Amino acid sequence: MHIDQKTALYGVVGYPLAHTLSPVMHNAAFLETHMNAVYLAFESQDIDGCLKGMKGLGIRGMSVTVPHKSEVIPLLDQVDDLALSIGAVNTIVNRGGVLKGYNTDAMGALKAIQEETDPAGKTCLIIGAGGAARAIAFILKKHGTNVNITNRSLTRGRALATALKCPFIPLEEAGTIKADILIHATSVGMYPFHERCIVTPDMFQRGMIVMDIVYNPVQTRFLTLAAERGCKTIDGLGMLVYQGVEQFRLWTGLDAPFDAMTNALADAMRRFG
Repeated sequence: MHIDQKTALYGVVGYPLAHTLSPVMHNAAFLETHMNAVYLAFESQDIDGCLKGMKGLGIRGMSVTVPHKSEVIPLLDQVDDLALSIGAVNTIVNRGGVLKGYNTDAMGALKAIQEETDPAGKTCLIIGAGGAARAIAFILKKHGTNVNITNRSLTRGRALATALKCPFIPLEEAGTIKADILIHATSVGMYPFHERCIVTPDMFQRGMIVMDIVYNPVQTRFLTLAAERGCKTIDGLGMLVYQGVEQFRLWTGLDAPFDAMTNALADAMRRFG
């Protein structure tokens, strides 16, 4: 990679960011497509300041992660209809100083799930009430899935369920739901707190499809418990790559090098392990 005064700048903003593999994935894509561009991590709790810096420095694209996915919306110049409907933005495109927000989490999660099953007509329980949970719940409902929400915070969980017009189940009662698909959409279990798990083993039912959006580590405690109970598991790397492919397309107008991005992540996780 040759960096000079013409190098285009992209990045991810969130807090904390010690876990992020997005720079690995997107820099691999830039190298594969011979783009003079670099992708960096900007750890910050000041999302308003980051957007001002994005305009001032001409940063062309930004990924948005926790805790900024919802609070960033009123700070943007434009918001895509899908992201507005979901109520969460994870991708910003800077076109001539106009910042437009998109949501690629939704399609990223859907494609990862569709590799294992058609979610239409199935019952899904989603753990979480943040931006990722909102995106996943919205897109699954749109594709005919019977979505239920559970969350540690009753207030946030009920608010999301009300917004999506779907049932809310308190976390301590969530094991009573006969779900075909169980999705963990919080940051619990993310490195360096990888021994943590938000649920007990009795949540998992044999034959259930279980997905964790956490990708560092790939094999979370949540997925380990699910596998031990006879569930089919989906790790967080699939969603990460699929949403990243769409981000790359939005930023550059080019088809993303899927294999290069996937291989770079796999190499990074081997080194991490």
